[in-house]
Amino acid sequence: MTTSTASTASRVSARFAAITPSATLAVDAKAKALKAQGRPVIGFGAGEPDFATPDDIVEAAVQAAKDPAMHRYTPAAGLPALREAIAQKTLRDSGYEVDPASVLVTNGGKQAVFQAFASILNPGDEALLPTPYWTTYPEVIKLAGGVTVPVFAGADQDYKVTVDQLEAARTDRTKVLLHCSPSNPTGTVYTPEETRAIGEWALAHGIWVITDEIYEHLLYEDAQPAHIVALVPELANQTLVLNGVAKTYAMTGWRVGWMIGPLDIVKAATSFQSHLTSNVSNMAQRAALQAVSGSLDTVHLMREAFDRRRQTMITMLRQIDGLEVPTPKGAFYAYPNVENILGRSIRGTVPTTSAQLADLILDEVEVAVVPGEAFGPSGFIRLSYALSDDDLVEGVGRVQELLAEAR
Repeated sequence: MTTSTASTASRVSARFAAITPSATLAVDAKAKALKAQGRPVIGFGAGEPDFATPDDIVEAAVQAAKDPAMHRYTPAAGLPALREAIAQKTLRDSGYEVDPASVLVTNGGKQAVFQAFASILNPGDEALLPTPYWTTYPEVIKLAGGVTVPVFAGADQDYKVTVDQLEAARTDRTKVLLHCSPSNPTGTVYTPEETRAIGEWALAHGIWVITDEIYEHLLYEDAQPAHIVALVPELANQTLVLNGVAKTYAMTGWRVGWMIGPLDIVKAATSFQSHLTSNVSNMAQRAALQAVSGSLDTVHLMREAFDRRRQTMITMLRQIDGLEVPTPKGAFYAYPNVENILGRSIRGTVPTTSAQLADLILDEVEVAVVPGEAFGPSGFIRLSYALSDDDLVEGVGRVQELLAEAR
């Protein structure tokens, strides 16, 4: 037997070795593992609706599974009927027309995110990333050869970056801006005026915009839809729009997303996808076709439940001394600032980072939250309210009791 002298680290490519695993999925997996051991863990980690996929959508997949035509390869860019339906849905929901040829159906929203960045970034190009950010964005930018430039906005700014901040971060290497509203992880929502200003700034400087609109239907209180291409139509030729069925229709496991953009970019991304995965599962595509073509009545019912849970969570979190809790007006996340808790003794432990605090919360009261380090700077935690009302009250109640002991 030949013994290799190569180290374990060198066996993995530098590109893959540099990837940080998804922190949100790691927290969710740990919570589920503890539950499997019989521990009464309540998980606020996963960004996943707790509702079942609506029956009509499931039935569309069942019928597709019985259709021999769906047992074969189909176009890598997506079923023509689904691409047409996504174009029609964009007109209905976002207020602007899209050529179905400009739509690429992907294996979930994450594939759309990667292919969007990979299709426009060259090595050394800079991507402006409003921070706190979804944990996957910087990893994808890195894989695409780009350089992440964080632009931080704290709780005092409602987690929204300004045009002045973006301009201060811009260099001659700036290629693209990521825009996500409603936001994961903060739940913040940019107003139409704020969105238009950002779009006009990007247009003036020839900067691409990748806009992630996966939470578009989850808006609360006075939050209004704000689609950057509709507000700044001239930006269409330098914008990639990302979306999918996961959050809106409780279809996270179905893995259907899409990107919309200029024809040359979509064609290049389609060529890449033809080698990487080819077409998305036909049964999932037919389910997505039913989702985007159907009524939004069930979506509105789910939103009402999320809104009720949102209000409960915010009320309870604000009862904890030391937490600063901006009001999330979109998605299904709360993102409290916990800096005033850090450095205080809690049951004999003094957490100095939000990661340490999250570990303490899980160990002491069996509640899983995601620390701010997953989304940028320490000093914050993310809690999803996409879980049952009873579990929400029980889980936040446990956190209240624990943090009340901070000295």
